[in-house]
Amino acid sequence: MSKTPPSGRLLGPLFVPPPRAPYATNPASSRGRFWAEEESATRSCYQRDRDRIIHSTAFRRLKHKTQVFVQHEGDYYRTRLTHSLEVAQIARSLARVLGLDEDLAEALALAHDLGHPPFGHAGEAALNACMAGHDGFDHNAQALVLVTRLEHRYADFDGLNLTWETLEGLVKHNGPLLHEGAGLRESLPEAIAAFPWDLELFTHAGPEAQIAALSDDIAYVNHDIDDGLRAGLFQIEELFEVALVGPIFRELSAAHPGLERGRLIGEAIRRLIGQMVGDVTAQTLRALGALAPRNAGEIRGYGTPLAEFSPALRADLSKLKEFLFRRMYHHPRVLQVMQNAQLALTQLFGTFMADPALLPRDWMAGCGAPGDSVTARAVCDYIAGMTDRFALQEHRKFFHMEIAL
Repeated sequence: MSKTPPSGRLLGPLFVPPPRAPYATNPASSRGRFWAEEESATRSCYQRDRDRIIHSTAFRRLKHKTQVFVQHEGDYYRTRLTHSLEVAQIARSLARVLGLDEDLAEALALAHDLGHPPFGHAGEAALNACMAGHDGFDHNAQALVLVTRLEHRYADFDGLNLTWETLEGLVKHNGPLLHEGAGLRESLPEAIAAFPWDLELFTHAGPEAQIAALSDDIAYVNHDIDDGLRAGLFQIEELFEVALVGPIFRELSAAHPGLERGRLIGEAIRRLIGQMVGDVTAQTLRALGALAPRNAGEIRGYGTPLAEFSPALRADLSKLKEFLFRRMYHHPRVLQVMQNAQLALTQLFGTFMADPALLPRDWMAGCGAPGDSVTARAVCDYIAGMTDRFALQEHRKFFHMEIAL
């Protein structure tokens, strides 16, 4: 039973967010949209980007796309949608304390997984194999395709017509895609290489995109611990000697013997998120203090990311990820489901490639001849947009069999 405080007062000083920092991405200085539009009188351009992402078809479909566990395994486990919401909450918090643009950070966090196909990384691997010889499949490139071409919501243009800064952050949130003297544009996915707007692929993204990428790391590590424990893939005691999370569980178990298991997990996750957010904040403020950037452009042009974990936490995080890789992502229960899911997507791809007339009419219109690269990309785009359950429904329709998941 939770303890009742003696009064309703707040304990400790209230947090007052700092003013916008000079190195924040400023909506008033945005490079604008590919297609000229009248801007809103009540929302900044990055608020509009965020709102367009939330109202998109691709964002709604994340509700039924796998994070680690297939959706039918239980309502508790995270999906791509709930994961994206958790990333957005962390990104807003970090942006606020660092004086960055919260709306841009939130828009990038909400959009970062839009390009994922059904069944998570297993689905991506399956589509990439199917697209061998046809430029492959990359979920970041697919996200760009979705927000610039495949979303059909507006009368005057395809896509969502997001600002340059949101598109740049969407494509480059994990770092530069090309490197001076080394990178070749031909090595990029065609959707990115041929994009008609220069997204400055040799530089890092702006500070809000860097924060969104770290927020993704923080969110997925923590919720995968939570989901893995509740799914019984490993036990709390097995985490005691794991870097980063072990000391938290040991301390809580000692301080609260007999604590309800759900409370113990929830409290540990809360503390771990707080520790990781605090580490990013301190490390990034140190880097910002040393560089003293005058604007977001100077952060883009810097040779390394400004937003980072400390070296010590980064090393511990690597060990924690290695534990999750062994005990969760490669757990036989997870692997078997994903292998079956890959088979379903591969068979669907082959079916539509052999007979594009089986596609819905609007998708069939974008095909070339059976088996060519134009048809392959249209089929891939169609399958990548499916939810887990719709992919299984389509497979059942054509193959008259249930895929065991």
